[in-house]
Amino acid sequence: MRAVYRILAMLIAVGVVVQAAAISYALFDILHKTDDGQVFTKDSANAGIAVHQVVGEMVVPLICLLLLIVSFFAGIPGGVKWAGITFGVMVLQIALAYASFPAPIVGALHAINAFALAAVASLAMRQARVAGAPQAGAAVAA
Repeated sequence: MRAVYRILAMLIAVGVVVQAAAISYALFDILHKTDDGQVFTKDSANAGIAVHQVVGEMVVPLICLLLLIVSFFAGIPGGVKWAGITFGVMVLQIALAYASFPAPIVGALHAINAFALAAVASLAMRQARVAGAPQAGAAVAA
């Protein structure tokens, strides 16, 4: 279960990176197309925005929920705490995303919080790795 916990935490951090790459692609794609004279509206299709939304609204939240559930069975010291923090930061991330539509400046907090989500997921992953590592004196005592 420790390995599952570690992998889920890693996938959350990777999901944040995928979202950052997707939204960056979307912005530069929009800029490129509008420079060429195309018009972009809220109804225009953009693969980067679609990937950002799917990963952010479905994939990462599902993995965060799975991490929280697995944390109760993994037996990792502090594992439930880090999974709970990761889940809470993810909930805040979604709230900031929806708050950014009427108040676009909140989008800056959404971006900053993405770094926090990747960081706490990475700390959860590290906690699983450290908890599973043999103690330095264990080999001598045996």
